[in-house]
Amino acid sequence: MIAHLQRASNTAGLLSYLYGPGERGSHTIPRLIAGDGHGAPIELLAESGSLPYLARALDAPVERLGARAPERPVWICSVRSDPRRPDLTDTQWATVARRLVAATGIAPDGDPDACRWIALRNQPRQVHVVATLAREDGSLHNAYRDAFRLQTECHRLAVELGHLPTSAHPIPRVQETHVPAPSITITAEPSGSVSAKGASDDLSATLLKHAGFQQIEDWYGRRHRLPTTMPVADKAAVATHAAEMLRAARYGVDLDPSLDTARTATPANPLGPYTAGAELLRITDQIRSAGNGADLGRAVNHLLHPEHGALERVREALEAAGAQINDLDDDAHQLADRFGFAAEFVSSAQSELVDSEAELRRVGHALQPPAETRTHAPRLPESRSAALAASPAAAKAKVSSTFGAGAADVSAAVRPSQAPAPRTR
Repeated sequence: MIAHLQRASNTAGLLSYLYGPGERGSHTIPRLIAGDGHGAPIELLAESGSLPYLARALDAPVERLGARAPERPVWICSVRSDPRRPDLTDTQWATVARRLVAATGIAPDGDPDACRWIALRNQPRQVHVVATLAREDGSLHNAYRDAFRLQTECHRLAVELGHLPTSAHPIPRVQETHVPAPSITITAEPSGSVSAKGASDDLSATLLKHAGFQQIEDWYGRRHRLPTTMPVADKAAVATHAAEMLRAARYGVDLDPSLDTARTATPANPLGPYTAGAELLRITDQIRSAGNGADLGRAVNHLLHPEHGALERVREALEAAGAQINDLDDDAHQLADRFGFAAEFVSSAQSELVDSEAELRRVGHALQPPAETRTHAPRLPESRSAALAASPAAAKAKVSSTFGAGAADVSAAVRPSQAPAPRTR
């Protein structure tokens, strides 16, 4: 059982989406299963024609706050269960919703000033809990660490429902016998040749010849060389490839640093094939060079944007990895769950930083001198960032992705995460 937490600003828009057909017509029979309106008739208002009135009933404590109301007062928690397990009934899902709002402090048991909330279902194996953060006494719910409290309670619920059975005792691994590996030294000689010396067994000789070395056997013994006429770049490539194969075969390899292409990577592509990591380095450079809160906010937005930010892309990639593991191997569900939980921890990190944009814009604002006396130091050019941007390899490797719905402002149609449909075979 996994929970995904989001925030929004428009309760009416959110309810219209949840009670509507959804993406690709995935919503079926939307219905209210639980809630607490503190006297408001939410059961009577939970119909498609009365949704504006239901939104007003939920928003009433927020309206009373006036200017103190947060920009995104709507708290949305989407919970989905294991698709390999039987679905819960509406009564069971209602119990799940009540336990989650109690665990987070949205609506603790017996609290007369708790937040108003509803729980509704519009898909199998999923429930959506919608609440407003304003409490009846005029205070605001502190949402700090809500995401972690949700994950803890979801794990407890999954154990109680039997969705997380105790795994069998692991089979002990046979301890590997350590065999000392022969050592091979690959060096660049003053003559311009590259030689490999050390082990003289047939396996190392085969690997070196496969990489491109020429074998020489004379009264000095067996050794391997690269011709002096070979271009320098090719020598480094062959030597690095030979070292990789030898190390994979458990040989100890001492490779001359001038022949190690991993060490001599150009600044234009310092991380080799890891273009995503290089892009994050570029963002880190922007964050470090931010001259004010506005610049810092623009740089951090590349990480935190609810639809296109790096965290959202990482969350989607982890979730996709878990789903792909399930598709490839039905018995690897525990590994798939680990990826799913990792994706939800990234979602928790996103939830911790919700609404931080406005605070970032105010960073350092009070410390700035008046406009007429303010001076700005010249900003140094970001050489590494410029090199990364100009890298043909990075441009070639950059792949566009199809963005799923994320945690955006409901005025731009916030859509809770969708539960994957169970597979059929």
